[in-house]
Amino acid sequence: MKLPLFPLDTVLFPGCTLDLQLFEARYLDMVSSCMKAGHGFGVVRLIEGSEVGVAPSEYALTGCEALIRDWQQRPNGLLGIRVEGGRRFDVLSAEVQRDQLTVAEINWREEGDDLPLNDEHLDLAILLEALGQHPLVEALGMGSAAQGQRSLAHQLAYLLPFQPEQKIELLQLDDPALQLQRIQRWLEQLQGEAVE
Repeated sequence: MKLPLFPLDTVLFPGCTLDLQLFEARYLDMVSSCMKAGHGFGVVRLIEGSEVGVAPSEYALTGCEALIRDWQQRPNGLLGIRVEGGRRFDVLSAEVQRDQLTVAEINWREEGDDLPLNDEHLDLAILLEALGQHPLVEALGMGSAAQGQRSLAHQLAYLLPFQPEQKIELLQLDDPALQLQRIQRWLEQLQGEAVE
């Protein structure tokens, strides 16, 4: 399947919300055709290059589908869109079109059932609810009680201040229990650094 890519300086996760401002013709055209066709586009983490201008030379090969949930003209004249993370995918190959839009041949990743939370996830679930009190998180409509291990892992991975490489690693993991273990370990490392 072919999917237009939007390389960004962020890692989008399924079920998470991202607000974007668009001004480049290639992305305005991309959003227009996505809305007409009723499908999303792919968000991949930018590794080398810029979000604007020529197509970036390097980006993560695992990304997340961005489903357009809302759009409006901003006071500055730019188009603002709100997207929600959909399915994860792997980039198999890609080509840059004349307008510098990258279009990729992708493979959707399998998503298993979202297993229920158990006692060992209680601290992480409480952390997510605390993050949900932050005005920026609240404005995105995120941080409410997680429905299961996968949604808890995706929201925490998205909201916590991990390194981009760590976020990509979490996006690539298929097992939510393993994602939550990594998140717990990295949180402990962050807390350890804060204490020193």
